[in-house]
Amino acid sequence: MYLSINSASSSSASQTFLISQSILGARSLETMRAFYMFIFASILVNAQKGSCALTAKVHREIAEANRKGPYLGLVIPNLFKLSPLLQSSNFTPTNKTIDFAGKRFRFGIIGEKQVILVMTGLGMINAAITSQLLLSFFKIEGVIHYGIAGNANPSLNIGDVAIPQYWAHSALWNWQRYGKGAEDELALESNGDYTREIRYLKFANYTRINVSDSSPTSFSSYNNLLNNIWYQSEEVFPINGIPEERQHAFWVTVSSHYFNISQKLKDLQLEGCLNTTTCLSKTPTVVSVERGTSGSIYLDNAAYRSFIYQKFNVSPVDMESASVALICLQQNVPFIAFRALSDLAGGGSAQSNEADTFLPLAATNSVTVVLEFIKLLS
Repeated sequence: MYLSINSASSSSASQTFLISQSILGARSLETMRAFYMFIFASILVNAQKGSCALTAKVHREIAEANRKGPYLGLVIPNLFKLSPLLQSSNFTPTNKTIDFAGKRFRFGIIGEKQVILVMTGLGMINAAITSQLLLSFFKIEGVIHYGIAGNANPSLNIGDVAIPQYWAHSALWNWQRYGKGAEDELALESNGDYTREIRYLKFANYTRINVSDSSPTSFSSYNNLLNNIWYQSEEVFPINGIPEERQHAFWVTVSSHYFNISQKLKDLQLEGCLNTTTCLSKTPTVVSVERGTSGSIYLDNAAYRSFIYQKFNVSPVDMESASVALICLQQNVPFIAFRALSDLAGGGSAQSNEADTFLPLAATNSVTVVLEFIKLLS
């Protein structure tokens, strides 16, 4: 019998089996059974190579790592925020990494805590996927998220590191039909899918009648075809709940234990200068705030910034934190987030307000706070 397998293709349909019929006919039933089992195994292995299934090697690496756990999980938006931590003398790498599902999980030690670092990528979906992978495959005692953020709170300053007690995803909306108002039921509201219990934005309130006039009287409540958007809670399915029985959450609280410990960071000295010639007029501080908000939207609009601050009392505005918070809520894992403020979203401060101007300083300050926080946990 002659057998040829085309290994250049991962599709079982492209495999070629050339079998001598004369020899095959002479084989016993047992030999034929073994032959077909070999073919099935070859197809299965080939199919696995083309799928997202973890290899046996990765499974072994994860199992070995978990035997040495638990770990603190550090979920980080991008390499710009990850690099200062990797370069810090307070982080000791173990030279172990595990790569799968497009993610790299780096292992190390901060203080006396074993940690796993993983980068999410931009936005809510990337952050959710990465957080779920971390919690599904590794033995994690808690999650720390950090990075930079825009600022909606005019009382805070560039370079400050904000520690919100609550996070919300503020980009899940029910966009109301034109002609309907606050007293009208939303589509599918009666099913329990949507609600008017949170807040809404009326676009007509931001209509400028005279584009050359910036006074408050130039704004009017004339109708706007964009009408209203109503903010909605997320559907959550807690790990300790009943499968497929939804709950709702808008504001997600961070771990009370972590939040209480973070209060000890208020006197931490932060960086206030980019270099010898470029410094902030006020030295940044660590500040606890009530709320932060996230959405896969880059906010650089002063009117919307003012709206969410007035309606929700939020300070940092970013693109990932609430996503990580929601995954940790569903998985019943302690969570906290630290966000250094890089700009007043939409402009308006006396300082240079371009986000990229103080981006390196903000990233450095966020890492400084995270490292000190982990030492307090040790």
